Amino acid sequence: MEVVTALSDLRTRVGSARTSGDEVGLVPTMGYLHAGHVSLVRRARARCGFVVVSVFVNPLQFGAGEDLDAYPRDPEGDIAKLEAAGCDLLFQPSTEEMYPEGEPLTRVHVGLIGDDLCGRSRPVHFDGVALVVTKLLAACDPDAAFFGRKDAQQLALVRRLAADLSFRAEIVGCPTVRESDGLAMSSRNAYLSPEERRIAPRLFAALSTGAELVVAGEREPRVVVGKTLSVLAQEPRLDVEYVEVRDARTVQPLERLDGEVLLAVAARLGPARLIDNVVLHIDGTSVTVDAGEIN
Repeated sequence: MEVVTALSDLRTRVGSARTSGDEVGLVPTMGYLHAGHVSLVRRARARCGFVVVSVFVNPLQFGAGEDLDAYPRDPEGDIAKLEAAGCDLLFQPSTEEMYPEGEPLTRVHVGLIGDDLCGRSRPVHFDGVALVVTKLLAACDPDAAFFGRKDAQQLALVRRLAADLSFRAEIVGCPTVRESDGLAMSSRNAYLSPEERRIAPRLFAALSTGAELVVAGEREPRVVVGKTLSVLAQEPRLDVEYVEVRDARTVQPLERLDGEVLLAVAARLGPARLIDNVVLHIDGTSVTVDAGEIN
């Protein structure tokens, strides 16, 4: 695996791979990689002849008082995991490389998708995501870019961004990867104490209860949200930020459950802000639940 830190080197190396006839796959990350990230790399490896992974803790995704300085980092561990997963090129830029003029004047704002849900409590986050993803798609010009469905709002935002800005990359959503007790893997799980780690799977338990209600025939969003909240309310240490039922593609509210539906939750537990979701594919009385996969 080759490691580069300059955008010019990224472009050159990707250009050589494309000249050789390889399709290029991109996996953007902020590092501190876990099995969920590795699953993205392996999916890219199975599809593409040349796999690029970016590791960049993007300061524009963090608001005032958020965990930029404390965000976990393990560059040596990341390299070992990426080599084992079959990554060809690690792009590991500095902040100065990504934003050479300092604070960028350009913003990429994806309207209603970025303003809602997590955007309500993290108002700068999705503009930061949108700008860095735009830069990576422009510099790498991949055939496909791979994102986890655990960050469902981010996935919806990137898909709309790529369509609006006419990037040719296919945006590939990949299953959420879970621990054996159902907790969605996240770099921020490292913040949890042993007791908080024991509590954290309740998010998935609550989502599963809501999904079971839909499978049983419930189509009223208010009822599904209420049932999901009732499970979370049994644990007072969970500070629930939202439970929402939304259109999975647009992240907009629904009057009635039908089509591809996102059931999502965000909650704070100790120092960690946790998010999770399941996607319900509803066609009349038929319901398929996409809850991800156990590692």
